[in-house]
Amino acid sequence: MSNQKSYRSAFILLTVLFFLWGFITVLVDSLIPRLRELFTLSYFQAGLVQFAFFGAYFLLSIPASYILSKIGYKKGIILGLMTMALGCLLFYPAASYRVFGIFMLAYFILAAGITVLQVAANPFVAVLGSEDAASSRLNLSQAFNSLGTAVAPAVGALFILSDVIKTKDEIATLEPAIKEAYLSSEAAAVQTPFLGLAAFISFIAFIFLFAKLPKMISETSTGTYAEAFKNKKLMQGVLGILFYVGAEVAIGSYLVNYFLDMNLVSVIKENAMMKAIAEGILNSGLTDKDGKAIVGVFVTFYWSGAMIGRFVGAYLTKIIKPGKVLAIFASISISLILVSVSTVGLVSMWSILAVGLFNSIMFPTIFTLAIDGIGYLKPKASGLLCTAIVGGAIIPPIFGLLTDYIAFKNALLIIILCYAYIVWFGYKNGKADALIV
Repeated sequence: MSNQKSYRSAFILLTVLFFLWGFITVLVDSLIPRLRELFTLSYFQAGLVQFAFFGAYFLLSIPASYILSKIGYKKGIILGLMTMALGCLLFYPAASYRVFGIFMLAYFILAAGITVLQVAANPFVAVLGSEDAASSRLNLSQAFNSLGTAVAPAVGALFILSDVIKTKDEIATLEPAIKEAYLSSEAAAVQTPFLGLAAFISFIAFIFLFAKLPKMISETSTGTYAEAFKNKKLMQGVLGILFYVGAEVAIGSYLVNYFLDMNLVSVIKENAMMKAIAEGILNSGLTDKDGKAIVGVFVTFYWSGAMIGRFVGAYLTKIIKPGKVLAIFASISISLILVSVSTVGLVSMWSILAVGLFNSIMFPTIFTLAIDGIGYLKPKASGLLCTAIVGGAIIPPIFGLLTDYIAFKNALLIIILCYAYIVWFGYKNGKADALIV
């Protein structure tokens, strides 16, 4: 009984971590349109925000695994949390001095902490109870991760995007006193939420310091990364994770700018239902709200769709071969993007938002199909697959660069190609009988 209580408490704490990194990962997206105006960035330069964030996964996933094997998973979780808190604190000087480089450093350090948590938290959830229920526990924790990603856009729209941002040229014309007041308010709009996050993360780290967690068994595999690289299905899965994360993040990062490019602010204001939704989430009228905040609240539906789809997908993969479900979901995603590209207004808006629903099962399905049947190489395979999250650093800047030259709707072709690869991977592995998490 005491073990069950201990496991239950540990599971709750770990699930908070899943929510936390999901929330922060998507909250980062809210800063992209703000930074773009603040520093007069091109879409490509704005995409570098995600490069700094997701680049940490590429550089630190395997080193994080090594560090955890040396200091233990509990200390590793605390290290990850404190690293995240440091990243959040760096947003204070970045906003005060308006230095883009410090913002990038803050993003990277924040992502470094999340990377350590990713490597540490998943194994812990797997051992907190019976082995046959491990999949159920992981799905529940991932659902809370999706909850974090669903809540973040509304929080970002309310606290980060709600006021009107002046460009550098507009700021230069202000009188000194007015300019100083404006810059202080702009800094506070970024500083306040991230200072709050730093305090909350530090509090969670303090709780983990005294939490009783089961000891993890050190990796005993004799497999090498050289062997893992030779496994074709695994490497195909690595590419699948790279393209999936890249496509999902690219869409989520540029939705606000995409909607603004289609002039959807006026459409939302003129549609009674859409206006009611925006006012309900923002908890105020739209008259004094910036256009980024008005369209930004609807990004919530993109990420909340992933949460809903995860529950539906978990059931579907029990009755239909996971590879087939993956191929079907990726095909629907392509169809929805094509609808968005070929239409305007609310149809274009809701079709691209609906892609989030079909993103839901892609990561766990690609992951489990890639490691199925590779035995002792699974630990090394997990490290490589986690490293492939770097797709979130690669695809968004490329998408942004294409947008700068050929506009949003044409640039979405690269996202379609990403999903096309996932369709192929799912179809090729459609004979797998069950998901193994």
